[in-house]
Amino acid sequence: MTVPSVSFEFFPPKSLEGSFRLWDCVNTLAPLDPTFVSVTYGAGGTTRQLTHEAVTTIHKTSGLTVAAHLTCVDATKAETLDIAKGYADAGVTDIVALRGDAPKNVEKFSPHPQGFDSSVALIEGLAALETFNIRVGAYPEKHPEAADQATDIAYLKRKFDAGATSAITQFFFEADTFFRFRDACVKAGIDAPIIPGILPIENWTGTQRFAQQCGTHIPQVVHDAFSNATRDGTTELLATAIATELCDDLLQGGVEHLHFYTLNRPELTRDICHALGVTPKVRLQNVA
Repeated sequence: MTVPSVSFEFFPPKSLEGSFRLWDCVNTLAPLDPTFVSVTYGAGGTTRQLTHEAVTTIHKTSGLTVAAHLTCVDATKAETLDIAKGYADAGVTDIVALRGDAPKNVEKFSPHPQGFDSSVALIEGLAALETFNIRVGAYPEKHPEAADQATDIAYLKRKFDAGATSAITQFFFEADTFFRFRDACVKAGIDAPIIPGILPIENWTGTQRFAQQCGTHIPQVVHDAFSNATRDGTTELLATAIATELCDDLLQGGVEHLHFYTLNRPELTRDICHALGVTPKVRLQNVA
């Protein structure tokens, strides 16, 4: 089996306890030598400052390549580009450019009057700075707001044409879902890397809720397996097995890189990586 390269997504802490959890996550997963790690942006831009602090601190103390999430929500173009320039000044040159979700209790995204009105506009603005490696999001099962997948893929192509260099997908549960999407992207003229996003199931109830929000299909066999595992107290073993099998199927189909949504709980992701042959290569130092 081919050993993949990997990357990990973290989210910024909102409390002292969350800070310790984030650093534990970084310490646990950094030895696996990720190609990059990313730090999310809260809905409505709610964690803008926390994201900036987490990104710059991880970059400074770990030596990892850190990709900062940046969205169009609730900021002018000038404010958004100032944030990006602040990252560049701190030595951070990878950005995950997203439109972003609407603020809490707001039904749909509405651009700031002086802000970027779409992810494509944001990517164009960032690309004009000629500073950043720009990653974007992709939906193997269609964005919930898209009319159909063909429209969604056409929009993804516009992101690449605007200056994006790679895409990270929303999570999914069947390798064929990714392969069909990858083939459709190639047919549409997309030749940039598309990285599959993997969500280890830490919390079955939360995962079902998240999947419903994202339009991600959960196969009945997974529902049945977790129903039995919850009864038997073996959910962690099942989660490891399901994610490892999914990753193995992807690798057998030619995938070379996997991106894990860690939810700042690193043990399950670490165990899956170990099962795939991704073993510690470096030791993290100088993290206070």
